[in-house]
Amino acid sequence: MIRIFYDLHLHSCLSPCGSGDMTPNNLVNMALLLGYDIIALTDHNSCRNVPAAVRAGAARGLPVVPGMELCTQEEAHVICLFPTVEAALDFDRYVAQRIPKIRNRPKIFGCQTVMDEQDTVIGEEETLLLNAASISVNHVHSLACGFGGTAFPAHVDRSAYSVLSSLGSLPPEADFTAAEISAKGDVQTLLHRNPELRDLILLKNSDAHYLENMPDPSASVLLPEKSPECLIAALNREIQTEWNRG
Repeated sequence: MIRIFYDLHLHSCLSPCGSGDMTPNNLVNMALLLGYDIIALTDHNSCRNVPAAVRAGAARGLPVVPGMELCTQEEAHVICLFPTVEAALDFDRYVAQRIPKIRNRPKIFGCQTVMDEQDTVIGEEETLLLNAASISVNHVHSLACGFGGTAFPAHVDRSAYSVLSSLGSLPPEADFTAAEISAKGDVQTLLHRNPELRDLILLKNSDAHYLENMPDPSASVLLPEKSPECLIAALNREIQTEWNRG
């Protein structure tokens, strides 16, 4: 087993609230400078920058997990991770059919820039990516698993856009095996208020939208190998391992 330092919640310039500096190559190079072993790209409701980020990471020896931060119909954010670019893009197409076709207004919401692995702009996502998809929290984990991946609720300790703020508690029928707490969140207070989280893997990720908000690595996991497939298996508890929130 090897210790892997991770950040599984990062945004690129495709997210309208993300910085234009969060290009695929900048994300990869900053992660390498900081000392991460694996990262995930999780833009809002889209995986369109995943191919570029994965290729940029492969060129530098950094595994990038294909992902998305899905906004569910309850307006709760859930991180979805996939083993391959192809699986992520299949999921992207599924979600695209279930989000409102409201045109983005870049001057108000921000640009939604699609890039290739050389950070060349190849398009703009025209549909606003901040709206809720017609997908329930209760179905996200099983849905992601159906695409070969996994899912966990994002920043559950936050007062907005979290499963706990939207629903009051974590529904058992959602069948999550993990949950994310904010980087500076108080784990003990969270577990005292929400004991249903005690049986879950608790992760700490940055949710960085700007390069300067990417922190030094602290959270880690012991894995047999450094790969998206192995990480997803561990999150689904198909591999028994040790998680350290730092």
